[in-house]
Amino acid sequence: MAAPDPAAPGVPPAIVPVLAQIAELLERIAGSLPPLPAEPDWSAPAFYWRRTGGAAHLLAVPRVHQIHLADLLFIEDQKAQLVRNTEQFLGGRPANNALLWGARGTGKSSLIKALFNHFRPQGLRLIQVERADLVDLPLILERLRGREERFLLYCDDLAFEADDLSFKALKSLLEGSIFAPAENLLLYASSNRRHLVPEYPSENQDSRLVEGELHHGESVEEKVSLSDRFGLWLSFHPFSQAQYLETVFHWMRQLGCDPPDRQAAQTAALQWALRRGSRSGRTAWQFARDWAGREFL
Repeated sequence: MAAPDPAAPGVPPAIVPVLAQIAELLERIAGSLPPLPAEPDWSAPAFYWRRTGGAAHLLAVPRVHQIHLADLLFIEDQKAQLVRNTEQFLGGRPANNALLWGARGTGKSSLIKALFNHFRPQGLRLIQVERADLVDLPLILERLRGREERFLLYCDDLAFEADDLSFKALKSLLEGSIFAPAENLLLYASSNRRHLVPEYPSENQDSRLVEGELHHGESVEEKVSLSDRFGLWLSFHPFSQAQYLETVFHWMRQLGCDPPDRQAAQTAALQWALRRGSRSGRTAWQFARDWAGREFL
């Protein structure tokens, strides 16, 4: 990047040195970055989609979060349904894209990662895509065309604004395109919203009764239409106090710090949850890590 011309119209002379320093810094950063591979390392088990400048790439994940299905408590029905659906997909049988929605920290994302770890020996591959990059779905599909592997496309914390371009791209992938669905790709997404987009009270004013049946207004129908294209909906709910405490002690055992004074640990765990305003698996995991770290000290 060339430094700005001091004589260029519209460039105040006082900021020319600052712009020159910025240009020099950007050149140094660009020179220090390793070149991105043109072809993915297909031997890798997991990838993430990364866009840099005008190019986008599937980059291998060097180390995947190691979490297992047995570590996820009180979501047995959700686990069973997603395991069955994934087995169908890996077996070449019909399977549904899945939306995992509900309260924060209740195991939605952890279940997808644990599921991948469970089926990884059977050849399942994972691709994580950020919500903002969903507009690149046609490029990702083109990359995967003709591959023999089975890929799970994972999008965490999925949510849209009404005018989001990636909203339309995802609708097209989910049974809205003239192209046949990719047989080697399945989408699992997590969200705190069931309908993925914000809903406002004013939108319900367009609803009406027709022969005793409730018909939503066009704006509501548009929002429902996206989540409706996921064939499998799995809901997640906050833990009760007993479930939260059992999860705390589970993670304590996993971290090798099962406390001799369980009453003191229980009191501390409840105070931790009260400060966080949440009794969830994530809160239990965070407390157990804090407790274990202090114990090891």
